Amino acid sequence: MASKNKTVITVEPNKQELFITREFDAPRALVYKAHTDAKIFTQWLGPRGYEMVLKEFEPVSGGKYHYIHKDQDGNEYGFRGAFHTMSEELMIQTFEFEGMPEPGHVALDTMRLEELPNNRTRVTIHSVYQSVADRDGMVQSGMERGINDGYERLDDLLKEM
Repeated sequence: MASKNKTVITVEPNKQELFITREFDAPRALVYKAHTDAKIFTQWLGPRGYEMVLKEFEPVSGGKYHYIHKDQDGNEYGFRGAFHTMSEELMIQTFEFEGMPEPGHVALDTMRLEELPNNRTRVTIHSVYQSVADRDGMVQSGMERGINDGYERLDDLLKEM
């Protein structure tokens, strides 16, 4: 179901970074829980029509993660990283898409969760890539669809929580 809350992805030319901003009609504690509870996390992250398999998920400072998205044709897309800071206000992690031609294309993601009036939350993600080419490659990989689909599914789950 389409949401009244829109995701804004800001990608400026010739920069190694991008920003993602999204508001949710739910308190910050629930939005944080949706990012750290494996049973909830697997229900919303990524594009519609993909199955998510968590190989490893330790959403604590110093923990790590590894998951795979499987499309309807059986193709697999792996992602991994490490959690550096995990709190209800701030989540910092590395992010690596395993589909790159060679390893080592790691981004640093900083997510801020801001409490808004009326039990709402604003999520702001700042992703910094190692090069402009890495950032552009991620944008061209279908990232926008995955983010939009995932956040719309998260909206639906938050209504049920």
